[in-house]
Amino acid sequence: MNQQVREQLQAFLAEQERAGLLKRERILSSPQSSRIEVGSQKVLNFCANNYLGLSDNQQVIQAAKDAMDTWGYGLSSVRFICGTQEIHKELERRISSFLQTDDTILFSSCFDANGALFEPLLGESDAVISDELNHASIIDGIRLCKAQRLRYKHSDMESLKHCLEESQGCGRRLIATDGVFSMDGDVAKLKEICALAEQYDALVMVDDSHATGYLGPTGRGTVELCGVQGKVDLITTTFGKACGGASGGCISGSQLLIDLYRQRARPYLFSNTLAPAICGGTLKVLDLLEAGNPYKEQTMYNARLFRKSMEEAGFDLVPGETAIVPVMIYDEPKAVALADRLLQLGIYVIGFCFPVVPKGKARIRVQLSATHTPQDIQIAVDAFKTAAMEMGIL
Repeated sequence: MNQQVREQLQAFLAEQERAGLLKRERILSSPQSSRIEVGSQKVLNFCANNYLGLSDNQQVIQAAKDAMDTWGYGLSSVRFICGTQEIHKELERRISSFLQTDDTILFSSCFDANGALFEPLLGESDAVISDELNHASIIDGIRLCKAQRLRYKHSDMESLKHCLEESQGCGRRLIATDGVFSMDGDVAKLKEICALAEQYDALVMVDDSHATGYLGPTGRGTVELCGVQGKVDLITTTFGKACGGASGGCISGSQLLIDLYRQRARPYLFSNTLAPAICGGTLKVLDLLEAGNPYKEQTMYNARLFRKSMEEAGFDLVPGETAIVPVMIYDEPKAVALADRLLQLGIYVIGFCFPVVPKGKARIRVQLSATHTPQDIQIAVDAFKTAAMEMGIL
């Protein structure tokens, strides 16, 4: 590294430090759960994607161990060489059945799934139309394809309609949206999106990572919640949030599209296959979800209880009906400082600032789990009130 580059990087990091925005990784000394240890401090965790509380579920852990005993630690290969085991095909069948699609293709993460989705399907004569608040993985995936790119205002159907009309001269058109938007916690207007897609002959893809497992009558995500089964062409999702919290993701959809990805999706063709333990654990999660899924009702009860208590305390929350509850602070250094103070009070949360959220929209994103108790939630609300009053936020 030459001296000029070194100095530039040092200056950037020093400026982040001065502004109080340097991202620091806190080291956990315990498994992921609603109660964790950070160093020697035991705290309540309110910022994991562990919506159903399955990250330390003993049945899931045992299933992962059993899969490793049977199938080994890893495959040392990509799928089309010698990286496909029966357990991978079983998981693809089970996910397809759960999401009510034709077929499914596995990836090491949903980030990779979204990175794989656009380039094989869309060329220079095509168009992709994306919600402006879509996840970074969708944005990066779109960048990899040569299609015309249009963005519509967040959940604004008139803006989406305008993009569809503007792109009518293109060949294939694909509308891309999160199912649940990760930073705001709101649900995409899938019924309206699918109606416009049908009217303008467009395809629809939904990233349901923050919904699969706990939203919808049977936990099948926003596609089920919004009543658009069979109208969404491609669903991407993760096993790293509600569905066990480890890693892995997929694209699920119509047979022809999945067949295309098996031939052309670069993260699938050039990355090691999903570890057997992840497959085994995720299969057990699907067993639990299909056996009645009592966890999701508790998750949503906890989210409503936390939201109600925080609103009564006077906090500014982004409206929503999911397990994500953003507490708006707006001032970036204050958001970081508030999270640090809450950690001292026994509540583990993180302040989110630009570029993760837009400038001036700093917040603390609280995420509820089925394993939180009403007492946990009251402790968290009291800590928020104490810290916010100390800092002049309330």
